[in-house]
Amino acid sequence: MNVETIGTAAGAVWQALSTADALGVKQIKKVTKLKKEEIFAALGWLAREGKVNIDVDPEDEKELIVSLVQA
Repeated sequence: MNVETIGTAAGAVWQALSTADALGVKQIKKVTKLKKEEIFAALGWLAREGKVNIDVDPEDEKELIVSLVQA
């Protein structure tokens, strides 16, 4: 995986999140068709840029819930 691939994945994840209030990683995977590793790299990219909130799902502590930061 290289920087260009991660950037492309970050764009796909951002696009998926822009159509919903929040999504779990499983939902992001289903919508984007990305591999889990690509999703986590993309989330790292977006988090570093301050574009996403990442929280643990209170109903399933193994699942992360991701939403876009509201400006």
